[in-house]
Amino acid sequence: MRLTPKNELEYRYRKLQVEMAAAGMDAVLMVQNADLFYFTGTVQTGVLYVPVSGRPLYLVRRDFLRARMESGLAEVVPLPSLNQLAGLIAEHGHPLPQRLGLELDVLPVNLYQKYLSLFPNAQALDASPAIRRVRMIKSHYEIHILQDAGTQADKVYRRAAEVIREGMSEVDLAAELEHLSRKEGHQGYVRMRAFNGELSSAQVLSGADAAAPACTNTALGGMGLTPAFGHGASYNRIRRDEPIIVDFASCYDGYLADQTRVFAIGSVSDRMRRGYEDMLRIEELMVECAVEGATWGGIYDACVDLARRIGYAEHFMGTPGNQVSFIGHGLGIEIDEYPFIAKGFSEDTLEVGMAFAFEPKLVFPGEGAVGIENSFYLSEQGLKRLTFSSKELVLL
Repeated sequence: MRLTPKNELEYRYRKLQVEMAAAGMDAVLMVQNADLFYFTGTVQTGVLYVPVSGRPLYLVRRDFLRARMESGLAEVVPLPSLNQLAGLIAEHGHPLPQRLGLELDVLPVNLYQKYLSLFPNAQALDASPAIRRVRMIKSHYEIHILQDAGTQADKVYRRAAEVIREGMSEVDLAAELEHLSRKEGHQGYVRMRAFNGELSSAQVLSGADAAAPACTNTALGGMGLTPAFGHGASYNRIRRDEPIIVDFASCYDGYLADQTRVFAIGSVSDRMRRGYEDMLRIEELMVECAVEGATWGGIYDACVDLARRIGYAEHFMGTPGNQVSFIGHGLGIEIDEYPFIAKGFSEDTLEVGMAFAFEPKLVFPGEGAVGIENSFYLSEQGLKRLTFSSKELVLL
């Protein structure tokens, strides 16, 4: 079990304090699990209070002893009742804030109102953009964990090539891959910040079902097992000469990497093979464009333009009416972190330390889907791969 080092946590909250000072915040309160893990090293239920200067205070509801063991922060104290929050903050030498930052993109309204009642003289500000900007630049410590997640993804890829067989269901294959990943350290859950963001780690789709649209903001949907979770792998049987998409979100010590590969038993149609090769071309273009200072939206526009020029306007990243407006997404503790290689982000630029997945995909209704996805990070020496499995279309 890897525990986040004390100096890593100090580096993170000090970066946040710089953002807070620029935004005029006196303090930030955090309660969401992904943010708690990033800034405390644990997800024990509680409230993290970060003043604009000085050490943060982690007030823990459940379980205090585990929080004390797992967190490298200096000040970790019990929180018997949420109603005691303001008093405990004052007891530890912090003036009550006048401008209080909260995670307004994820905080439920009832909790928001509760915190306002606890700090009646405070003006509530949205701290989420500042938190997400800090989290989007990965440290060397984080990159090493993401590399471990990439190694796990390669093991999943190799296992898929071993176990795929004609007649097995998509969910049978997904279960095989999830079983392996759990033994290799996957936490069994894919964190997503978006409201109602629900994903399984193994999105296994085959044949025409891979082109089925779904509720998710993703290029590929799938039928799923039930309307209660209407996307992803289903009981659809894998058949010869049809593409099999294995889109897998690997996870190690809380950090996610994303990789997609295409398999087939026998062969695939010329249209599918050519489409797959063209998606590799689009990935190559992204690699050329993804330099420090390049805009997220500029990379997106260049790749979409290439897809249109080579004839995929109606198939790239979904079918008409269901096409998503992104090709890449940030990675870390959540699978939808900054940056977004997406439409409209014309002012945001790539910076050293950013990690993201890039996933050009084609969807052909009634036939299926093909595409590639890899995870990358921008280093001082340029773009580096986090996932590294062979990019060959695997014919079994």
